[in-house]
Amino acid sequence: MHNALAALRPVYVIGVGNHRYQRRSATSYVELGLTAVRAALADAGVEWSAVNAAYCATTQLDMAPARPMLRHLGCTGIPMQQVENASASGSTAFRNAVIDVASGMSDIALAIGVDKPRSLTLGITHNGLDSLEGDRVSPFTHFALLAEKYAAESGATAADFARVAVKNLGNGARNPWAHRQRAHSLAEIMSGEPVAGFLTPLQCCPVGEGAAAVLVASEEALRRHGIEPPRAPRVLNSTARSERLYPDETGWDAALTQETILQAYAEADVTPGQIDIVEMHDAFTVEELLYVEQMGLCAPGTAAAELRAGAFDIGGRVAVSPSGGLLAMGHPLGPTGIGQICEITRQLRGEAVGRQHHGARTGLAHMLGAGAVCVVHILRNET
Repeated sequence: MHNALAALRPVYVIGVGNHRYQRRSATSYVELGLTAVRAALADAGVEWSAVNAAYCATTQLDMAPARPMLRHLGCTGIPMQQVENASASGSTAFRNAVIDVASGMSDIALAIGVDKPRSLTLGITHNGLDSLEGDRVSPFTHFALLAEKYAAESGATAADFARVAVKNLGNGARNPWAHRQRAHSLAEIMSGEPVAGFLTPLQCCPVGEGAAAVLVASEEALRRHGIEPPRAPRVLNSTARSERLYPDETGWDAALTQETILQAYAEADVTPGQIDIVEMHDAFTVEELLYVEQMGLCAPGTAAAELRAGAFDIGGRVAVSPSGGLLAMGHPLGPTGIGQICEITRQLRGEAVGRQHHGARTGLAHMLGAGAVCVVHILRNET
């Protein structure tokens, strides 16, 4: 067991806030970020002066964006740190804030994610090494190939992949912070011009702008600020791993997910059957079918049948991506993992108006970054 939070002091989520994810606009990143942070402070009922540390997740902004943003709240001298970890940047910033409080370095810490889209290049393209695939295998090509492989092995059809989008876009239509806020029929999703293989445009996540913020705190801080336990889910674990060499190198995303999830369950002392809410890295529809199996939420090869049966709906056995997931909520990169924590917190409080999964007590957040890193958090309402 690695870096288990159980050996440190308890950490709780006390405040969450969002700026809607959306297409690129003239709104500055400062306004996007401050909207989310101010909402999180108001949600927690604490002043900015009570925050002891800040971690800012971005992938597409220039150097040191936190200071010119957060100084509008007051220059309090707290340590600030920029966090970049590809799509898992927000999840990693949240992990850093959690560890800060768990270790006793802070009583209240902020994780803020904010981004505005622009053209990006991955570090691997500048590593000085030639690659046989070059730039010919884009993310949607990779996942389209995985979809074809999964279909061949499980019997899943093109319609099964599209049903993931039907569910998640339907959930996003009930989420005021989602990038895509319109439900679509199976026929609409399948009729789109293929991007690659089975994947049509509505089966691929939108990348826009937005912000999300979360405040985490110690037990002492909860008492000091009069925060009621039902509104402060506990963070049971903070699990992060990076890729290894796998026997089947085409499916490293799923293999890394399974390894990280199994470690997270052990650290949180939780079983798959106890999970009520899952927010996952579903940038492409095939990912949901792959990852629910790796998470132990259904038997291998059965995800499509379970989806058709409603097992992953809000109100089903386990609500998968009730926010709409990356497919509907959107994927502005820096904020994405923090936005997942916002949704899970609202669900565990019973405050996810219009999309509440009743009886939700335990939620899991999962993000991959460039296929090479994976971060998983499990939260529980202990009241």
